[in-house]
Amino acid sequence: MIALTFVLTLEDKARFAKSRDVGCYVGLRPRRGDSGQSQPQLRITKEGDAYLRKMLVQGAHYILGYRGPDTDLRRWGLKLAARGGKRAKKAAIVAVARKLGILLHRLWVTGEVYEPLRNAQTQQMKTAAA
Repeated sequence: MIALTFVLTLEDKARFAKSRDVGCYVGLRPRRGDSGQSQPQLRITKEGDAYLRKMLVQGAHYILGYRGPDTDLRRWGLKLAARGGKRAKKAAIVAVARKLGILLHRLWVTGEVYEPLRNAQTQQMKTAAA
């Protein structure tokens, strides 16, 4: 459902020059409030299609949940959530949702097959070669 919603919302895979722009389009980019020397990160912008944003966040909830499959995205999100703090889990969910949108766009543009543990496999190969 998420992939179908993603494709139907974006309509054209060449719409964005970089896959990283998808996160901004969906509204999962943190606001910036520059004031003098400080540059705090604020809440997400919530621009763009609200339904697609909700679908990506629900997918991130599943990925980070206890039933989520073991993937590089899950490991990265759990590492973010383990940093601690009041809102660490919520921030990790939004970050994983943004990265999920970027990943979907990248796979759509290149036509590659999704490899859930791609980073883990390359690190194993590097350590085996060394």
